[in-house]
Amino acid sequence: MAMGFLSAKTARLSATMGQVPRLAGLWTNLRPSLIWTSLVLLLMLFCWAGLLDVLERERREQEADALKEAEVLARTYAGHLYRSLESIDQITLYIKHGWETSNGTIRLEKVAPEGLYPTDSGLYLSIIDRRGDLVTTTIPFPSKVNIAGQPYFTLHLARDGEFYVGAPQIGPFSRKPIIPFSRRLSDRDGGFSGVVVLSAQPQYFIAGYDKLTLGRHGLLAITNPDGSPRIVRVGDEVYLPENQPFRSNPVFDSRSGSRLLPGIDWFKDGRSRYVAWQVTERYPMMALAGVDQDSFLSPFLKRRQQIVSTAALVSVGVLAILALVIALSLRLARRQQELATIQHTYRIATEAANEGFYIAEPVHDSRGNMTDFKIIDCNHRGADFLRHRRDDLVGKKVSEVYQGETRDFILEVLKRAMINRHYEGEIDLGGLGGEGPRWAQLRILRPESNLAVNMRDISDTKTHVAELQRIGNEDALTGLPNRHWLNGFLPDALKAAVHSRKKFALLYLDLDGFKSVNDSKGHEAGDEVLCHAARRLREAVRPEDRVVRLGGDEFLVILENLAGSRDAAHVADRIQEAFRPPFRITKGVHSVGASIGIAVAPKDGQDSDTLLKHADSAMYAVKKAGKRGYRFFDISVAEEESSREALMREMQHALDYDQFIMYYQPRVDTGNGHTCGLEALVRWVHPVRGLMEPLEFIPLAEETGLIVRLGEQVIKKVISQLAYWSKSGYPLVPVSINVSVRQLEGGSLADTLSVWLRSCRIDPSLVEIEVTEASVARHGADVLQTLAAIQNMGIKLVLDDFGTGYSSLSQLQEMDFDMIKVDHTFAARLEDSEQGTALFNAIITMAHSLDMRVVAEGVETRQQASTLRALGCDEIQGFLVSPPLPPAEHPPTPPVTLPAPA
Repeated sequence: MAMGFLSAKTARLSATMGQVPRLAGLWTNLRPSLIWTSLVLLLMLFCWAGLLDVLERERREQEADALKEAEVLARTYAGHLYRSLESIDQITLYIKHGWETSNGTIRLEKVAPEGLYPTDSGLYLSIIDRRGDLVTTTIPFPSKVNIAGQPYFTLHLARDGEFYVGAPQIGPFSRKPIIPFSRRLSDRDGGFSGVVVLSAQPQYFIAGYDKLTLGRHGLLAITNPDGSPRIVRVGDEVYLPENQPFRSNPVFDSRSGSRLLPGIDWFKDGRSRYVAWQVTERYPMMALAGVDQDSFLSPFLKRRQQIVSTAALVSVGVLAILALVIALSLRLARRQQELATIQHTYRIATEAANEGFYIAEPVHDSRGNMTDFKIIDCNHRGADFLRHRRDDLVGKKVSEVYQGETRDFILEVLKRAMINRHYEGEIDLGGLGGEGPRWAQLRILRPESNLAVNMRDISDTKTHVAELQRIGNEDALTGLPNRHWLNGFLPDALKAAVHSRKKFALLYLDLDGFKSVNDSKGHEAGDEVLCHAARRLREAVRPEDRVVRLGGDEFLVILENLAGSRDAAHVADRIQEAFRPPFRITKGVHSVGASIGIAVAPKDGQDSDTLLKHADSAMYAVKKAGKRGYRFFDISVAEEESSREALMREMQHALDYDQFIMYYQPRVDTGNGHTCGLEALVRWVHPVRGLMEPLEFIPLAEETGLIVRLGEQVIKKVISQLAYWSKSGYPLVPVSINVSVRQLEGGSLADTLSVWLRSCRIDPSLVEIEVTEASVARHGADVLQTLAAIQNMGIKLVLDDFGTGYSSLSQLQEMDFDMIKVDHTFAARLEDSEQGTALFNAIITMAHSLDMRVVAEGVETRQQASTLRALGCDEIQGFLVSPPLPPAEHPPTPPVTLPAPA
């Protein structure tokens, strides 16, 4: 066996010094045994030759029987084919005679039910007139086609007296595979009057297939004399000419005969068959029968396999005895070979001087237990590995050379190599001290009783791998450990903390104000902030704590061996203090804070994924509460957030599957009590919670941006409802639609309204848009521009929730609205004090001076309605008039009788 540390010179020396005497000794001891073993082998070969010759003769006899059986089948099938053709010929003659003598009065449809020509036999009779049209037939539900172009029709039109046998085809009347047989029909003057056609299904001719004789792969076929197939049946499969199983047409040079057709040359399925052929009498057709070779020879082949297997077992037994004899002969040379092997192993080791090696001899105690190893030889390079001179190393025990854990390790692998005869691995030699390789690749072999230990320096490779690991685990920008390092470190660290019952905390940090710096000053400034933040974090935490950059502006602080949760709070306080001074970077001074979420194990989670998730959840709660602080994970807050996320997913599903409906609340004119408008109010038909009010989902829709999709659906539903009422002939009043400031900011609201108004053919004056006073007051020119575009379309603008404190009456003149809706709190004050009445009067006066109508919301009592009517309020809305109502066949216009002005 060639060893990894052999040089070319060593291999040549081994061949010349070790192999020659070894081979000479083997030949001397084995020569007598080999002579009589050769004689036994020759006798075995003679017996095998005789056995195979007998089996081959028996095979030829079996093949002769198969050919005879195929000939019998072919003659039988040819007779059946002749009788079938003769019968068909007679039938056509009979029908021809009957038709011509009856002047064409025969109706085949009537004779078929009487059993004369049953269709279940596979035969169909048809009469065709001189134009090629079907006159009468036994075919059920025949197709109405003209067959003047068929070959048999053309032939009979040209001459008389022939019985035509056609090729297989799809019948024009039955639309099934058939073979046509036909004769000419003549009128009284001998002229052509049509054709009688007997259509036979292919199965009619091959129904005599005997599965017991032919098996699954046998063959029956009808061919033309030139070998072109008409019908072929192989097993249960029937083939027509366009899909024949032959690779080429079977052409034979005699009227009858038999032979083996190899499957690779003749059949598409690749199976060889013994095929016989016989030409039929009178009719130009040939009958073929084929017996599958594998199926026919199967019993013989099984018996032959049994015979060969038995002979093989006997041969193996003889060979085993011979091998035992040779093995016993080999024992004669063992002593000489053992000495040669020991010398050969030593020479291999001493020649491989380019790498370190030593030879170790096992040392046993008085009870025979292996306790140590003694170095009996080495090269200079091997001594360098072990920090010794060669003369000093030889004779030492391994336990005297290595120390500590390295000594225990090397003794263990040497003992393992003595058992397994081989070992490969790495060893850290740093514990030996002094100068020399730090890491070595060990390869230990046991040729006989001693071990050859080879050592190769891999220090540079290990250093390179360690550097790659460092790069993979370190954030390139900040030098902190990265998420890849965290994924490897955190599970084990957390498991150890839980096992030792010590508290373990994660501080999840997100920088506040970083995005502003990154967006306004560029990514270079952002990177500079991240580096400063990493430095401040390292300085703020304890020496044993670990800081990780997760990505972006997110960091994680790992706190181990905590006495209590309060220790985590102290670290969070120091981090907040560290971030208090502004960051001085190249592009100016910027204030950046930190939102910190704290999760403590095992209370907040016992696995890394759960603990990270909970720390992130706590950080998000800080962000939501105003940023720049820290919070411990609170399960109730997490559950609230989880519930919020679930509701958001349900709302997305509701938008996808149209679970929102519209309710309509009337507004009444205070002058005549008639309904002068409707407010569209959305409701969510939740599959579990039932009908949900807007306050339960609109705030979340505003926060997540889903309000834009919801608003589009509301516009579609309201305008579609107006179109339905209009088409039904009901009188219409304007319907107001509440819109969010998010819809106004996008700039597409006006386009959405325009598209639906044109699509449903609704007058824009029937639609009003309601926006809250707060949304208009807080936003700039883009919102006002969108409102102006909507108003230019002819849609009226309504200012909702007026008086809630975001603007004053003086600002009202700057907003070009058609109507204001006074918040319901003002209507409630009308009965409480004179100041409430005076304030409402001021609002009405101001609005009227600006040519705006005034709607009072939340009117619930007749006293409130009376006071508002006296003040000159234009419209009222509230439960006194009507609650919001679901859509109906007609617009909700409840009759209202208003009280006289107070």
